[in-house]
Amino acid sequence: MKNSKKHLTILLLLTLHFFTASAQGDIKLGVKGGVNFANLSSSDTQKNKVLTGINFGLFARVPLTKSFALQPEMYFTSKGSQQTYENAITRTAKFELNYIEVPIMLVFDLTNNFNFQLGPYASYLISSKVKNVSDISFNFEDNIDSGDFNKFDTGIAVGVGYDTKSIGFGIRYNLGLVTVGKEKTYLGTNYVFPDGKNGVINLFLSYSF
Repeated sequence: MKNSKKHLTILLLLTLHFFTASAQGDIKLGVKGGVNFANLSSSDTQKNKVLTGINFGLFARVPLTKSFALQPEMYFTSKGSQQTYENAITRTAKFELNYIEVPIMLVFDLTNNFNFQLGPYASYLISSKVKNVSDISFNFEDNIDSGDFNKFDTGIAVGVGYDTKSIGFGIRYNLGLVTVGKEKTYLGTNYVFPDGKNGVINLFLSYSF
């Protein structure tokens, strides 16, 4: 797992260096931010509730051809979900997860203003918080802490955008490929909790210098 993360990081850096060296025009730098609608996909829960959060950070637009560009980004993003478990008793908890995320997007201009975006991302968990939502016999807050979550996540992002000379806005969906919870053993049984992957709808506004 550690080698896979290291190889992914090296690949992303080499890709960024190659495309930056191949730039066919002025590189744009900018800031971006917006609203997240986050959830965790899980087969263990009966009800999931979307959490509303934020994203903000930096980006660069590196033109490679007249209608194709590379866009590396780095930003803070909030994810998570409210999960309800129904077995012998009903238990509900809220998982609030904050990441530093680094996507490398391929941007294809469909018209002079509209574009399509696709690319991989890697993210690092910088903080987590678990809250009890219902009165239950299992205390999520006391039994789950930051050590129970995977620090690294990777996934695929896809979206569309509309750009003017300096202002842009768009929508993007980030699909996580790594289970949020770590595998643990309890009384000889292996389990993963929370057994879900990140999924985020991201609405953003950008300004380029």
